[in-house]
Amino acid sequence: MKKFFAQTYLWLLLAMLYAPILIIAIFSFTEAKVLGNWTGFSTKLYTSLFSGGVHHSLLTAIENTFIIAIISAAVSTLLGSIAAIGIFNLHHKKKMVMNTLNNIPMLNPDIITGISLFLLFVSLGITQGYTTVVLAHITFCTPYVVLCVMPRLQQMNPNIYEAALDLGATPMQALRKVLIPELKPGMISGFILAFTLSIDDFAVTIFTIGTEGLETLSTYIYADARKGGLTPELRPLSTIIFATVLLLLIVINIRSARNKKQSNA
Repeated sequence: MKKFFAQTYLWLLLAMLYAPILIIAIFSFTEAKVLGNWTGFSTKLYTSLFSGGVHHSLLTAIENTFIIAIISAAVSTLLGSIAAIGIFNLHHKKKMVMNTLNNIPMLNPDIITGISLFLLFVSLGITQGYTTVVLAHITFCTPYVVLCVMPRLQQMNPNIYEAALDLGATPMQALRKVLIPELKPGMISGFILAFTLSIDDFAVTIFTIGTEGLETLSTYIYADARKGGLTPELRPLSTIIFATVLLLLIVINIRSARNKKQSNA
């Protein structure tokens, strides 16, 4: 009975988490403008999404979202990987302090981070727009990359890097040919996590986006919802984004499992 109730609780929890996403996916295959009104199976919303039938502002918001996410994830992966290597090579007490400082931005509420960055940009006289949003996203994504790369450093044999130096490699060559291949799975996971967090973010973006008309997907949905409804094409778009992220996670898990089997063999 104990096992039964534990499994029931787990499945109920998963149902609560994924039922809304499933409902959106189901109703993305109907023409109804109102979510929950099924008017028959149709792929019109998908056709409208890809054929330019949606409003220009939504297409611009999607484009801005993915450009900002790619730039932020790439820079965060670079900075986070370098930071992880630096923290890993610190002495015990300094390492604990830096790990604690790295965890604070992740535990800090997004609205506090957004307000802090907003005040920082205003005090420095930086015009808010593309640049401030990208900088803000890099700021809150980098600690997550550090968290993804750090376990790979802990699992890696530190003698490999030192052996490369002893054999005549420069520090940059050892970094490129020894450390990066070892840290690659963690860096890929960090990039995907940073990319997802950037697409998902609203609180930080709304405080750093400025008043120049720049919109991301999250701010567009917020403004659209305040008008009294949501653009129907957001349903297929949400389904595609979720399916893409799910596919990436499955591929990464399969690759990790294969690499683990090969290393054990």
